[in-house]
Amino acid sequence: MGLKLYKPTSAGRRHASTIDRSELAPGGEVRSLLKTLKKKGGRNAHGRITSRHRGGGSRRKYRVIDFKRDKDNIPAKVAAIEYDPNRSAHIALLNYADGEKRYILSPEGLKVGDTVYSGEKSEPKTGNCLPLKNIPLGLSVHNIEMTPGKGAQLVRGAGVVAQLSARGGDYAVIVMPSGELRKIHVNCRATLGQVGNLDHINVRIGKAGRNRWKGWRPYVRGVAQNPVSHPMGGGEGRSSGGRHPCSPTGVLSKGGRTRNKRALSNKFIVRRRPSGPHVGTPY
Repeated sequence: MGLKLYKPTSAGRRHASTIDRSELAPGGEVRSLLKTLKKKGGRNAHGRITSRHRGGGSRRKYRVIDFKRDKDNIPAKVAAIEYDPNRSAHIALLNYADGEKRYILSPEGLKVGDTVYSGEKSEPKTGNCLPLKNIPLGLSVHNIEMTPGKGAQLVRGAGVVAQLSARGGDYAVIVMPSGELRKIHVNCRATLGQVGNLDHINVRIGKAGRNRWKGWRPYVRGVAQNPVSHPMGGGEGRSSGGRHPCSPTGVLSKGGRTRNKRALSNKFIVRRRPSGPHVGTPY
């Protein structure tokens, strides 16, 4: 797979590109693994907009992904690699030997017909899921748990990869895609390999309409609004706001603390992610 380019038949087509999905299966055929997604338009349970610039978008159904990979020591054959409209990565449909079907994130290099396993006795190869204590040091991993048995929460986007660098006592040290070094319990599970669909980062939107298909509405800068609508609005001519950047409710958008004090995990961070032009390189 790679990028698909178009002839410049219009201004939107001229610079647009998409992922070539000719090798992917149609998808959505296993009805038991599909759930209805209700659109909320960025509104919470009280009907108030808490996430701005959301609304519209194409209809889609949620694919239930197996992030726990808790079906141990049972071989699963890859039946298809499918497109998932809810995430940047592709997904793989697994047919287990006992007849059950599940979706997982498709790692780079996984092909239809391959067999994958999960559990402590699994072989450390691409697509297999093992506890961190059973993975050899130096291997690339993704789909990592933060709490044993909770399901994977880290390194799930298209093309990202982490590395198991060290292990000592009850914790293993993982080099995150951002460059951060984080301690994770050795009983947490991770999947071998790199998340597939590496060309996702190279896709060019081409036109604003494609963002509307995703459910993203237009964004208006605060300095371009009236003072009644935004704290940074108003002024004579093209003013620059006159204060530090903030939200419409006055919450500072740069440098403010946003982490929940009750759920801080600073003690598990060995080294903070670096700041500079090399942010995002895993090693």
